[in-house]
Amino acid sequence: MRAVVQRVSRAHVAVRSAQHASIDNGLLIYLGVAVEDDEKDARYLADKISTLRVFPDDAGPMNCDVQRSGGGVLVVSAFTVQADARRGRRPSLSAAASPEPALLLYQVFCDRLAECGAQVARGAFGEDMAIDCVNDGPVCVLLDSRRAF
Repeated sequence: MRAVVQRVSRAHVAVRSAQHASIDNGLLIYLGVAVEDDEKDARYLADKISTLRVFPDDAGPMNCDVQRSGGGVLVVSAFTVQADARRGRRPSLSAAASPEPALLLYQVFCDRLAECGAQVARGAFGEDMAIDCVNDGPVCVLLDSRRAF
């Protein structure tokens, strides 16, 4: 399972031009589920992100996690996070899980984030979405549950 984690001052998702979900200050997460992923991967990544210190406090610029900062989390399913573009010009998506298992693990991931204390908003799984955000920093962190990078 892979995640692109962005610290944002605001983010929102629209589906068919209608607002679907939004957050102010917090994390926008693009989540990509791989074929070999299971619930252990989802829980590991949710736990990691819930304690990821990328927010400022009086002691330093990257000293707080999202809960301590008072921010929310917006999770967007994005199978293209699993894309492999090392060869050719068209990214291969063969590592991405099919929709049914991906939806299950997306839900496990979001539920685990909420259990960790995060206020979680969700994108619209399987839909074409328009995502608007203001990246704060910019701070962008790439995470992989298999620690591939």
